[in-house]
Amino acid sequence: MGQNKADVLLGPKTLLAHVVDRIRPQVSTLALNVAEDAFGDIKDDGRGTALPRVPDTLPGRRGPLAGILAAMRHTAASHPHVTHVLTVPVDSPFLPGDLMARFAEVATTSEAIAIASSDGNLHPVCGLWPVSLADTLQTFLEGPDEPRVKGFLEGQKTSVVDFELSVTALGPLDPFLNVNTPDDLETARRFLETHP
Repeated sequence: MGQNKADVLLGPKTLLAHVVDRIRPQVSTLALNVAEDAFGDIKDDGRGTALPRVPDTLPGRRGPLAGILAAMRHTAASHPHVTHVLTVPVDSPFLPGDLMARFAEVATTSEAIAIASSDGNLHPVCGLWPVSLADTLQTFLEGPDEPRVKGFLEGQKTSVVDFELSVTALGPLDPFLNVNTPDDLETARRFLETHP
């Protein structure tokens, strides 16, 4: 994309601001996982409010699971009564308004993970993760294998929550549409005009 995706404009707001607007009503607090060296790059949540920045707790770039682990560790330290943490990517501007509620329906124990799917595709970064799995996740990340989210989920109690596509004037909209390329951004802009 040529710049930090959080700062990419989609209409009048950044991708980060779109995600924050979708998630803020569903949770009690928000934080942003970023690489330590990216702390100066991301401005705020689009409302002039700086989000707490939570860096990875393991050295090196270990992918999305390292961010999920950082969220678990941050939550355990700052909100010790909280059992789960919701994670979403910064490049999905159309996330469902009932994401947390739907996850909470299936993640009924302190060990249960809930992961999103739509249109036959799993979206493993969009999940509700038990904070109690932090040590297990860290051990997995420190192992010899490449740390893939699906690989970690195979050994855990995981429920998949399927979300319907939205009906729009342009056709079906996947609420987990990722903006990874300029073409994706143009597609998102067209959907935003018809499905704000």
